[in-house]
Amino acid sequence: MPTKENTPTTSTSTVFERITVAIVNAIESGAGDYRMPWTVRQDKGFSPLSVGSGKPYRGINVLALWAQAQTKGYSSALWGTYQQWLALGAQVLKGSTGSPVVYWGAIDTKQKESEEADGNSGSRLFAKGYVVFNADQVDGLKMPKRFEPKLSHNERIARADKFFVPLAEVRDGGNRAYYRPDTPDAVYMPGYDQFPEAVDYYSVLAHETTHWTSDQSRCNRELGKRFGDEAYAVEELIAELGSAFTMAHLELELTPRIDHAQYLNSWLKVLRADSRAIFTAASAAQRACDWLTAGAQSPAITQEVAA
Repeated sequence: MPTKENTPTTSTSTVFERITVAIVNAIESGAGDYRMPWTVRQDKGFSPLSVGSGKPYRGINVLALWAQAQTKGYSSALWGTYQQWLALGAQVLKGSTGSPVVYWGAIDTKQKESEEADGNSGSRLFAKGYVVFNADQVDGLKMPKRFEPKLSHNERIARADKFFVPLAEVRDGGNRAYYRPDTPDAVYMPGYDQFPEAVDYYSVLAHETTHWTSDQSRCNRELGKRFGDEAYAVEELIAELGSAFTMAHLELELTPRIDHAQYLNSWLKVLRADSRAIFTAASAAQRACDWLTAGAQSPAITQEVAA
């Protein structure tokens, strides 16, 4: 059976703190070689998948599970609750420690619970923590066929090429990749042939097109006074995460951006000071990824909330 520490908690602050600490620890453990938690490549999928629904997790749960995979050395992208594994005929190994994830639910604004305001409606969201276990922590699993790869590597590269065409105009950036708000419809990239591999090019392009979504005509992303002088670094974090989510959507490996190592200390400073900051960044990155996916009209890779 799972250990006692795996009992779900309904304390919102505890949920935020547990997940933030897990992500901060994973960033610190990979900082020496600029290997962020979201560069982890796992068997059976690029985004963490729920064995219960077969769907990818979203937002902060993606980061939380990538971080746990890096820290604990899990090789699989498949996760499930104790009961979900049991339903598949598998048994969580005795003494296994679960990994924290969060469930968001809506409540009536008059109810007095730990809540997070939803800026898009009159409702409020509450966060409830629970735990899941990686496939490496179970015994007796017969892998469902739905988790088998559907496209070859070359087919995924071809899909990525089509994915970005309807989005930002790509202009010659010389030896630099960047986005300029004064030319809001374009991103600037080095030439395709300047990258060692196609996945390197698309990884950088995904980062810059995430910046591109910040324009008011798209996601209208303004970080405001909350992050103050750190807002620029937080936007870079959002772009890093947006690139990771988009590459996972395309089932391509994310290339670590060594040139963004300068932001590590700023990111860690923000995350340590504000346990909700990583939730904000992940939410903004997921929204950007969803916007790009809708705009690209790519073959659907369902990204509903995993149950």
